Amino acid sequence: MQCPKCNARMYEITYKGITIDRCTECRGIWFDDGEAERLRNEWMSEFLDDGDPKVGKEYDAVEKDIFCPRCEKPMDRLYDLKQHHIWYEACPAGHGKFFDAGEFTDWIYNTVFDRIRELAKGKRPGGKPGPG
Repeated sequence: MQCPKCNARMYEITYKGITIDRCTECRGIWFDDGEAERLRNEWMSEFLDDGDPKVGKEYDAVEKDIFCPRCEKPMDRLYDLKQHHIWYEACPAGHGKFFDAGEFTDWIYNTVFDRIRELAKGKRPGGKPGPG
């Protein structure tokens, strides 16, 4: 599978019986439908997100069309309802979602610092809220 952000090769990693896809270049993570939510509460799952958050921020700012690696439809640009500074892409057909490096770890932890980041970054321009 190719990365929807940088088109590099992705490889599979299995944790707690759930297989995700991680990019060899940008270190973004593809989660098939429901996998991110299932892993969110699993102990130590943040270690799946081993990419540099600075690199993730660079890719997060890319405004090109991103296509679902499963169905090749343009993905929706969303922001998290509880943490508006977390911007991610999701397949409109429900195949899954893509987090840039560092975003999955940030998504797992909702801290006071996240509130400060939310004020600085805000909701995704042109994006819509993801499922709560």
